[in-house]
Amino acid sequence: MKYFLDLIAQHKESGANGIYSVCSAHPLVIEASLQHAAAVGGKALIEATSNQVNQDGGYTGMLPIDFCNRVYDIADKINFPREDILFGGDHLGPNCWQDLDADEAMEKSKLLIEQYVAAGFRKIHLDCSMSCNGDPVPLTDEIVAARAAILCEVSENTWKKVGGEAPVYIVGTEVPVPGGAQEALDELAVTSTDAASMTISVHEKAFTDAGLGDVWPRVIGLVVQPGVEFDHHKVIDYIPSKATELSKFIEDFPTMVYEAHSTDYQTAENFKSLVQDHFAILKVGPALTYALREALWALDNIEREWFGNKASNLKAITLDVMNEKPIYWQKYYSEEGDKMAFALEYSLSDRIRYYWPQPAIEQALSKMIENLDNNPPPLTLISQYMPVQYHAIRNGDIKADAKSLIIHQIMTVLQLYSDACNEN
Repeated sequence: MKYFLDLIAQHKESGANGIYSVCSAHPLVIEASLQHAAAVGGKALIEATSNQVNQDGGYTGMLPIDFCNRVYDIADKINFPREDILFGGDHLGPNCWQDLDADEAMEKSKLLIEQYVAAGFRKIHLDCSMSCNGDPVPLTDEIVAARAAILCEVSENTWKKVGGEAPVYIVGTEVPVPGGAQEALDELAVTSTDAASMTISVHEKAFTDAGLGDVWPRVIGLVVQPGVEFDHHKVIDYIPSKATELSKFIEDFPTMVYEAHSTDYQTAENFKSLVQDHFAILKVGPALTYALREALWALDNIEREWFGNKASNLKAITLDVMNEKPIYWQKYYSEEGDKMAFALEYSLSDRIRYYWPQPAIEQALSKMIENLDNNPPPLTLISQYMPVQYHAIRNGDIKADAKSLIIHQIMTVLQLYSDACNEN
């Protein structure tokens, strides 16, 4: 897309600007992201991940076209211009089908790419870094690049058939685990310049060998490890001095910047340093649904104090559903007893985000919002449990309804990203 090509060119000239990518399918996160984009000016980049949204529905039950329609419906309700929405597809490749043989997984990946591009996604992360059944572990760069080129060809053919702007692509073999690390971490090795150089060269060769040499200038981003990550309870902070060589390396590639995954929970200064060091595309996902959960737990406290036994019991119902259906967290949390219960609620990897679409939880959330809006709690309770939002109400920045309180909490995270990306 021309917008991204211009953005990269501007960044190469100034070294200051960037863009953040919202990786979430939750309607309240999407609405908060659109509201924030409207407030600060500019485009809203919204991404769906292959395990969230795919041809089988993903864990949200949505096809790629359903996701786009959800975002458009929300945009229409708040009068956000559709033309200011950019759609990205994250981890598009065999991610969801690693238990299948490579050939079968790649056939499914081709359909995945086709449906994403046909639906209107134009920022495509070609992620073939994961091993399938029978594959070597880990995959070689050459295998990853060859598979990425196969999927790129599908994307190009689909775009030419459906029309619209040409897609741009993200590649890379050092891809962090989607949603954060499962193991406890203390520090991370930054990608070496040799590894980054190898990744670029093998992908460019694979594209050329596949007859896609003219597409290569639209490969705008390389996924590397800048040394940022989070596990269940702590954050590995960005240390610019460790990434100095990597930062300088990308300056020799005029159409390419780095895409930084797992930037959730970094500090404001870290975000600014990342963008200045050419990690100009910042991905955020769990931090936003974590903020959503913080707001909902606070409102649960407010509602229980204000309504007593007539409250929705959102928190209790959510945790019950998680324990009844452990499929989305059981292989990620290894704690036991009280520590397990603590991880279910408060882990930074925020596996709760997989459960918000569950009918019982959606019903409880609707009841909570209805209760609080029909019989608003006093500001003293909001001050007790949501002090940041209390001051925003007192300053006239937001209303005191439940939805406004939730969205404001999510926007506190988005503000950190937009501040870093809009630095001059």
